[in-house]
Amino acid sequence: MSEMKTNRTFVTIGLLAALFIGALDATVVTTATNSIAKDLNGLSLISWIFSIYTLTTCVTTPIFGKLADLFGRRWIFAIGLVLFLAGSILCGAAQTMTELIWFRAIQGIGAGALTPVTFTIIGDLYTGEQRGKVQGVLSSMWSIAGLVGPFVGGYFVDSISWRWIFFMNVPVSALSFILVFGFLRERFSKVKKSIDYLGAFAFTVSVSCLLLAVMTGGRTYAWDSATILGLFAVAAVFLAAFLWIESRAKEPMLPLVLFRERRLAVPYALAFVGFCIVAGVTIYIPLWVQTVMGLSATKSGLMLMPMSLAWPITSNLSGRYMFRFGAKIFMLLGTIIVAGGAIWLYMLDISSPYWHVIGIVAIIGFGMGCITTPAIVTIQNSAAGNMRGVATSTNSFMGTLGQTIAVAVFGMLLNRVATDDTAIQMAEGMHFIFVTILALAIVKLFVVNLLPSNRG
Repeated sequence: MSEMKTNRTFVTIGLLAALFIGALDATVVTTATNSIAKDLNGLSLISWIFSIYTLTTCVTTPIFGKLADLFGRRWIFAIGLVLFLAGSILCGAAQTMTELIWFRAIQGIGAGALTPVTFTIIGDLYTGEQRGKVQGVLSSMWSIAGLVGPFVGGYFVDSISWRWIFFMNVPVSALSFILVFGFLRERFSKVKKSIDYLGAFAFTVSVSCLLLAVMTGGRTYAWDSATILGLFAVAAVFLAAFLWIESRAKEPMLPLVLFRERRLAVPYALAFVGFCIVAGVTIYIPLWVQTVMGLSATKSGLMLMPMSLAWPITSNLSGRYMFRFGAKIFMLLGTIIVAGGAIWLYMLDISSPYWHVIGIVAIIGFGMGCITTPAIVTIQNSAAGNMRGVATSTNSFMGTLGQTIAVAVFGMLLNRVATDDTAIQMAEGMHFIFVTILALAIVKLFVVNLLPSNRG
């Protein structure tokens, strides 16, 4: 028994390390963009460093989740970590912006396995209240990375080189690989597996076209251009094909039954809408602070720190006490708190003081922390063991999809309202986004009440 506990502890440490570098990589690169653009002479392509990473991560997340169910968590985690590590090394060695973009794609593919398979392994290793506590710690990694990332990135850029924001992943990845691959014990029957190649292909094409459309629409191409309309059309056709394939596949890549069970479908919807709100807050609160309040870029970045502090606190508390009071209670409480923050955000105007913004982001962080851990534990408790991987990865996918679509929609709304970059015009444009965020928060209130009230 003591050996089992020791192995579980080592595996958990390894998983925390993997999740942390995956989360850190999403934030640390931001501080290095100017140095990268100057060094590689690729300012016009700089947005693709982020876009390609998001695209490949989003597309591969559900695929890796299903493969983890079919072939075991250990091997799929190892494959994802090796791809992430290889991508990191190549990114650090890139000599042109085009090379860096391709290598970020490889890194993103690997990241598509890290988060969902990590949460799935924890779901396998722990049960009951322990699962809630550990999942709460895992959820905190994103907030901690959000706090640490800008400082780590800034240090490497100022003191050594931007390349080390990628090279620093090597020792942490190596440690994670040794701990997880060396100490995780699992048994999977060696029977012939049926892989849904057609479903995976249709899903990849559909989601890739959708994300390319929302990432380039209004920027590279006009929303009503033939390119964007064509991408949306292809996404719709392949989505229809995907749904048809999944309804007939022996081992569907993304079982449609997941969306028929309310204890799964409701958390998925909360993840999508919730991360739409998070995207709006994390992008437009700093922009408000700079353009409307006239404060520095440094202060605008620090403005998000209260959210990064509040989120892990309630994430851990909800994980600890959700089995005592019920998961729905925490998700409902979190949704109400987020709605309260959205109302305060809606009331924000040019004359609002500095502390109002701090209060808004802190409240929304508290609310999201109440939701995320109970949601993931509810999903894992509700899904059958042979579908826990794909059920968990679908939650990650819905959150990433929500963020990506929200960024495009909010950007379009801002451009429609703000005709110039004066403080008044920018305030009016962002206020329209804040109204949309409030509407999304109200939608969350209706959605969370659809969740059954069973505890745990």
